[in-house]
Amino acid sequence: MSYTIPLSIVKREDYLERVLPFIGKNLIKVFTGQRRVGKSYLLFQIMNYLLEQDSQVAIVYINKEDIAFSAIKTAQDLHDYVMLQKSNTTKTYVFIDEIQDIEHFETALRSLLLQEDLDLYITGSNAKLLSGDIAGYLSGRAIEIVVYSLSYPEFLVFHSLQDGDKTLEMYIKYGGLPYLKNLVLEEAIVFEYLKNIYNSIVYRDIINRFSIRTVSFLEQLVLFLASNIGSLFSAKKISDFLKSQRINMASNQVQTYSDYLVNAFLVHRVSRYDLIGKRIFETGEKYYFENLGIRNALWGYRLEDRGKIMENVVYNHLLFRGYQVQVGTLGALEIDFVAQRTGEKVYLQVALSTNESQTMEREFGNLKKINDNFPKMVVTLDAFQGNTNEGILAIDLRSFLLSFK
Repeated sequence: MSYTIPLSIVKREDYLERVLPFIGKNLIKVFTGQRRVGKSYLLFQIMNYLLEQDSQVAIVYINKEDIAFSAIKTAQDLHDYVMLQKSNTTKTYVFIDEIQDIEHFETALRSLLLQEDLDLYITGSNAKLLSGDIAGYLSGRAIEIVVYSLSYPEFLVFHSLQDGDKTLEMYIKYGGLPYLKNLVLEEAIVFEYLKNIYNSIVYRDIINRFSIRTVSFLEQLVLFLASNIGSLFSAKKISDFLKSQRINMASNQVQTYSDYLVNAFLVHRVSRYDLIGKRIFETGEKYYFENLGIRNALWGYRLEDRGKIMENVVYNHLLFRGYQVQVGTLGALEIDFVAQRTGEKVYLQVALSTNESQTMEREFGNLKKINDNFPKMVVTLDAFQGNTNEGILAIDLRSFLLSFK
């Protein structure tokens, strides 16, 4: 079956660079992430790259959102289709979009891995795609690359905009879904689009997949998390609060539903890390939205939420840069983010302003109590180009998003 690569693809170089070392290797390249973050276009980028190297390269493309592939429903269907379409004389590159819609797809993948003349690339909108039994079933023969909404530098490129206060405000308000480049960046237009994306995620990846009947409970939970991004909660605390609002949701149901939201990449759950005991706390987490535009479309873009939203922006940028992120605890004190990558750490506090002495003492003071030599910084909306505070860097949000790698 033929395929058409869109003519207007804006390259996301960071992701392309991450996958290049694995092209042609006998590993399944798995791209996961929320719907509409650009996973399909990343596959097209890779296909474009292959065609630039060899215009006659053999490519098989399957898109489960396309009715043309509706006959591929089971692992056997998938296996048979690929084997029929692949080249008999050269390596074939196989791209499968939204593979979670194929029943027992992992069985087909394991079998296709035995074919040394195949190179496999798949996308999925479920965080469980490579977890537990599936990961074991593939015996370490897959690598996962999580695709996120556009970073601020990518947002500038996609929209052909110059960095500035107004541009940063648009990014924070509307988020980084790639398709926004085709829309007029006005609230009524963008928020209507984002609400439709939210409905697609909730109904296709959660309600239909898990046969949920109490839809209103799920929607109330999303709104609760939208209003409390960056707050510390346990499932029981969320349940207790909802009951106070006459929404009866048991704590185990809260846990299950929040798992669904995390697995669909609608929100990220962030655990707490004890900097003294060097351990992860089993209870009490924070939640941040994968796409702030969706959050703002649901809850509203409110002045009183500015600090929470800014914290979410910093968290998302750390994920985009490949960091594992946790909330740090230092006795009774809290460090907003402990970000780790390749054995290195960086500690971050996020504040709207450090102009008041009390805020400055809290944000910088907490970091000063960490007894190691890893970098520490305070991210704020205030622009400041002077000295560090006893080695702790003060950096404004725009500079952080543009320069922190």
